[in-house]
Amino acid sequence: MIKILANDGIHPDGKTLLEEAGYQVDTEKVAQEDLPGVLPGYDVIIVRSATKVRADLIDQCPNLKVIARAGVGLDNIDVNHAQEKGITVMNTPAASSQSVAELAFTHMFNLSRSIHLANREMPTSGGTAFKKLKKAYSKGVQLRGKSLGIIGFGRIGQETARIGLAMGMKVMPVDLVIDSAAIDLNVFVSDQIKLNVRVDTVHFDDMLAQADYISLHVPFGGGKALIGPEEISKMKDGVILINTSRGGAIDEDALLEGLDSGKIGGIGLDVFENEPTPKAELLNHAKISVSPHIGASTLEAQSNIGLELADRILAFFGDDK
Repeated sequence: MIKILANDGIHPDGKTLLEEAGYQVDTEKVAQEDLPGVLPGYDVIIVRSATKVRADLIDQCPNLKVIARAGVGLDNIDVNHAQEKGITVMNTPAASSQSVAELAFTHMFNLSRSIHLANREMPTSGGTAFKKLKKAYSKGVQLRGKSLGIIGFGRIGQETARIGLAMGMKVMPVDLVIDSAAIDLNVFVSDQIKLNVRVDTVHFDDMLAQADYISLHVPFGGGKALIGPEEISKMKDGVILINTSRGGAIDEDALLEGLDSGKIGGIGLDVFENEPTPKAELLNHAKISVSPHIGASTLEAQSNIGLELADRILAFFGDDK
């Protein structure tokens, strides 16, 4: 029997699919420090971002055949070392694209209309200072007609572009690998509208200088931040930045400096450098809309992730149970 440890959980749909195929799926959380004593008894480990599968753990698990990431990034897995040991590493790059892109726009809307602040103040002051709050939050802007810079034009970046295009935004994607992408706009009519979005015609510095909103959708494994003081200095005054990719992709100190100087108009953050203990300055800043790393955490996305992982694991083992 194939034994699977879903150490960070798996959606019931995916678990059911695996169990119906005769696989054992254990979902009781094993502490990181206890994994060396438990994981050698399993063929598969399924993780999200919490559990780390590093080289030292891999070396202690001779029976391990698959490391599956229920999500996009693989920064918590030593992929090269696993592959050297003959272990297959798989993730779910397509399952949560729409979920993450919608959250990016949630933050854009929040910041454009100061909803994140109104939601804080209305419960405490809405009954006594309604007119004052109305005046304070009546200077919002619309997204239609604005320029949207997208850094990273993979599946999530393309989904972000799809929403932006449907809203009437000017989309300016940049990517080191992708030159263009066909974007389908499903408008619930008999025919779909397909647009070819060019990436190779947009220069990174031009995007920084022209974009009203910039959203990051890139894999980031550490090192120098993709957006730091130099990049921020090239941006349009009042730009709104969104990061739903990885903590550290944007220099957080540079973000705070840009906010305090007025260079940056607002920031939406779903990810942080020091998760699960983000800087208090980020959590409490009036120009920052925050969420606790929930980009892929919708019911639909988690079901899709569970089913996709189950399908890929079943395909890997075939009829070998």
